[in-house]
Amino acid sequence: MAIRAEQGSIEPTLITSAIALVLLTWSLFAFSAAGLIFKLPFVRPVLMLITFVYLARGVAGFLFINNPLGRSPDFWVWSSLICLSLGVVHLIGLKQQWTNL
Repeated sequence: MAIRAEQGSIEPTLITSAIALVLLTWSLFAFSAAGLIFKLPFVRPVLMLITFVYLARGVAGFLFINNPLGRSPDFWVWSSLICLSLGVVHLIGLKQQWTNL
C-alpha cells in the first residue's frame, strides 16, 4: 500500500478512509452504550456484532502465522493481539452495560 501511495494511487487513501469510518462508527456505538453521547438505535445487536468481529478476527489471525498471505507472521501476531484486546474490552463493557442498553 505504501508503494502504491508513493506512486500516486488513490486506492490506499480510500481503503484507509473506509477503515477509519468503520472504526469511528464502532466507537460511536461504544460511546452511546457507555452513556457518553446520545442514544443510538440497535445498540445491543450492533455491539454484539462488533464484539464478535473483533474476537473472531483476533482468533482467526493466529491461523495465518504459518501461511501469512503476503504479511509477516509478526503482523498477524500483533494485529491479532490488538483485535483480541479490543474484543475483550468490548465484551466486558457489553456485559457491564447490558441491562442499561
